[in-house]
Amino acid sequence: MDFRHLQQFVVLAETLNFRRAAERLHMSQPPLSVSIRKLESELGVDLFVRGKDGVRLTPSGEAALADARRALFHANQFNEAARAASTGDGGVLRVGFVGSATHYILPRIVTAFRSRHPGVQLVLREATSVRIMQGLEDDTLDVGVVRVPVSSHAGTRLLPLQTEPFILAVPSAHPLAKVNPVRLQDLSEEGFILYTQSDAAGLRMASIHACQLRGFTPRLAQEAVQVQTVLSLVEAGLGIALVPSINRRLNSEKITYKALADFPESASIGISLTWRPDVETPALRNFLQVASQLFDLQ
Repeated sequence: MDFRHLQQFVVLAETLNFRRAAERLHMSQPPLSVSIRKLESELGVDLFVRGKDGVRLTPSGEAALADARRALFHANQFNEAARAASTGDGGVLRVGFVGSATHYILPRIVTAFRSRHPGVQLVLREATSVRIMQGLEDDTLDVGVVRVPVSSHAGTRLLPLQTEPFILAVPSAHPLAKVNPVRLQDLSEEGFILYTQSDAAGLRMASIHACQLRGFTPRLAQEAVQVQTVLSLVEAGLGIALVPSINRRLNSEKITYKALADFPESASIGISLTWRPDVETPALRNFLQVASQLFDLQ
């Protein structure tokens, strides 16, 4: 059944006059009459009773009218959704993000994107960088906001948004809390809380690399996945840790943050957008454009 036939049926049912219905449909009367007859033949029932004074609906026509209107409405919704998705103004965009992106980067991008493209449904999922990269590979995510360095899969791209150094987090009762300045090279005898290899390999690698550039390999005291968990272990006095400088905002009386006077610039970390260009959608392109404009990357 052609949706055009449904539209002709609905218009004729509303006007109950072939001439007026044909005018509304921008067609001549004979083709409209033929089309309605064809529809009735396909259905095997009469939809209209024709008379000298016009037409009226049969019981079958009255029963079908509401469903015909609903079918046309949903067909129009389908067309609108398809057109919106083709321009990036509709559809769904699945965004994975690391916890530290929620302090500044993610809210800024999401607010601007929602303002410019309110028809796009954003599905936000917090995860580690490793799991976000896997989500892109499995096609369960469209774009990620990840900590770098991170092991990327073939075919993914990274767009740097922010670069920052590590700072040192120590228990407030630790002697280092009162030392100024603190140098990374003086921490070789300390027990470090490191990030796990399985779920936070990038942060772990960057921490170890920074220490090795200053002549030692950090001594492992504990391991954790999330930065906040690392800080909780520091609070408990289980060791010291290198954490992204943005985490200085997480105030705690039990933790003292110290800048490192000799932190090697080559060991800096950051936050990047990551995605797969081979499955790039219009909504994703718009998301990347918004982020690029916000962070002056164009």
